[in-house]
Amino acid sequence: MAFKERAVKRRAVQKTLVASCLLGASMLAQAQGTMSPFVVQDIQIKGLQRVTLGATLLSLPVRVGEEVDAARLSDAIKSLYASGNFEDVQLLRDGGVLVVQVTERPTIAGISFSGNKEIKEEQLKQSLEGAGVRVGEPLDRTTLSSLEQGLEDFYYGVGKYSAEVKAVLTPLPRNRVDLKFEFVEGPAAEIKQINIVGNQAFSEEQLLDQLELSDSVPWWNFMADQRYQKQKLAGDIETLRSYYRDRGYLKAEVTSTQVSMSPDKEGVYITLNVTEGEKYTLSGVNLRGNLIDRQSELNALIPMRAGDLYSAADVAHMEEVLSKFLGRFGYAYPKISTFPQIDEASKKVELVVNIDPGNRVYVRRINFGGNVITKDEVLRREMRQMEGARLSSEDVEQSRTRLNRLGFFETVEVETRRVPGEEDLVDLDVNVKEQPAGSINFGVGFGTDSGFSIQAGLEQDNFLGSGNRVGISSQMNDYSKDVSLEYTDPYFTVDGVSLGGRLYYRDFEADDANLADYDSTVYGARVLSGFPINETNSLNFSTGFEHTTLGRPDDDDSYVQLDDFWDLHGGTDDDISFNTFDITSGWTRNTLNRGYFPTAGNRQSLSLKVTVPGSDLQYYKTSFDDAHYFPLDREHNWVLYGKFRASYGDGYGDAENGSQGLPFFENYYAGGFSTAGLQEQFGGPAGGI
Repeated sequence: MAFKERAVKRRAVQKTLVASCLLGASMLAQAQGTMSPFVVQDIQIKGLQRVTLGATLLSLPVRVGEEVDAARLSDAIKSLYASGNFEDVQLLRDGGVLVVQVTERPTIAGISFSGNKEIKEEQLKQSLEGAGVRVGEPLDRTTLSSLEQGLEDFYYGVGKYSAEVKAVLTPLPRNRVDLKFEFVEGPAAEIKQINIVGNQAFSEEQLLDQLELSDSVPWWNFMADQRYQKQKLAGDIETLRSYYRDRGYLKAEVTSTQVSMSPDKEGVYITLNVTEGEKYTLSGVNLRGNLIDRQSELNALIPMRAGDLYSAADVAHMEEVLSKFLGRFGYAYPKISTFPQIDEASKKVELVVNIDPGNRVYVRRINFGGNVITKDEVLRREMRQMEGARLSSEDVEQSRTRLNRLGFFETVEVETRRVPGEEDLVDLDVNVKEQPAGSINFGVGFGTDSGFSIQAGLEQDNFLGSGNRVGISSQMNDYSKDVSLEYTDPYFTVDGVSLGGRLYYRDFEADDANLADYDSTVYGARVLSGFPINETNSLNFSTGFEHTTLGRPDDDDSYVQLDDFWDLHGGTDDDISFNTFDITSGWTRNTLNRGYFPTAGNRQSLSLKVTVPGSDLQYYKTSFDDAHYFPLDREHNWVLYGKFRASYGDGYGDAENGSQGLPFFENYYAGGFSTAGLQEQFGGPAGGI
């Protein structure tokens, strides 16, 4: 019996616990003094469920046949924990066998939220995924407290100081857990009072008006609130500092900020301590460094002069202007540093501007993205920045503007990206977001005047992604039949000369339209071409042939003007026809920032149409159009639009029975049709504004 008891005790001693804690440090420290190293004859892993045996052995830095001691086993425990698969690890010795007893981390089966109103679930899920907490992954319980604290800190930042966040775990079968975050947001703390101390140059009301935070909200401003937000306070402190420094107070600072809270955590009192200092004026601006032999041009760009109040905003604007100027000549990454040299006696500041243009940069490659429909060549031909040429900020901006003017894209973004390992090479990434550049329509209807009607058409400014314009339209009702076909290639030549044409046919019965008692049939053809002068100006020319047939009106005093027209052109009881050839020329200036829905810029056009002498109808028409877009805010969300048009037309030469006049079907109208307007179609000019 004594032998058996000793054997049992000896067996128990062999199964000495080697490590059983997070890193096993304390237990191993004790074992280090009582256990001698041993050679591992075998390794047994116990407790595995989801994790494979192979993955566990790979994480274990111990192999059969190796000699281990307490320090080596401590490293083994650390390695197993570092794998992220286990929340408890124990190492036991059974003779020469190393027994690894593990408890796997539970798998997250689901994540849910309750009580969250300030933060959307999408934001919460993104935040959790960033911390490695997602469905299907093992749960590290040690991260839950930091997640809870991080979410509560977010609420504190928006003024909800009584907010609480709690992570609740619900165990599920097969070592899974359901993770639920419960939010108690509580009310937001309101700003009860904001005090500014130390101000003398400006009143407290002036300074408070600059702040985004407010301790009082007008009753009519439903969008405003008095909630305290830590981020807004940091921004307001910088705003207050900039307000002073933009008005001559070079050394103005917000020296301290006190934020106190009411006992119920629902009210906040803010005190800002301001040190204004003295007001400084400029004694001059001195440019130094590498001025790329353009000192006079750089000096002309400086918006400040001696005697002006010092303004930090003007200094920043000056640095931006100088950087853009250098960018025009290939210096894409200049370093411009401004050092104020202060004369305390006279309270004057000399600005020493050091210019380091850096290396001249060249464009290696231009990459286009986002154009699913539009071909690369359509974008490339609008680029004024060329591959292999030096990078010019002016050319890049002009390229972006030209792409926007096409009207094919909702947005155009150009990013300059340095080529790795090359100091003087960059790539341009041009990313566009396409938008519809045309329409396909089909319709059937019925009206009391028009009767049964049908219409169909295709208008596409970017046909099949080629950048060419195609238009096909047809319409038919009781008094009108229209068919037209047009095509324009804006880059008929590589220099941007456009070429296009138009065919059309129209049959119109004015009597059925309740306008006047005549019928007309018109068919014609036109060839158009455009010639660019520069980036904003272009000339366009066209020539066309048109055949018009007018049906004889009834002899009625109500339409005496039409009878006069027939008499003027030797008409009989039969229909009369006219063949006209015309030449049209025009000029267009376009500085709009977009092709569709522009928000800035202007557009002017002047056109003159003259029928060729010898045509059956001899007349001329001229028109001037002007449109301006004035953005009212920096984001161009509000735009003021104004337009103006002036037109004039008249006939020239003699008809069969008198002087030519402007044909009534070429007349200008303001508003809608008016029979009184027919009065000036014969023998006199017509015009309009």
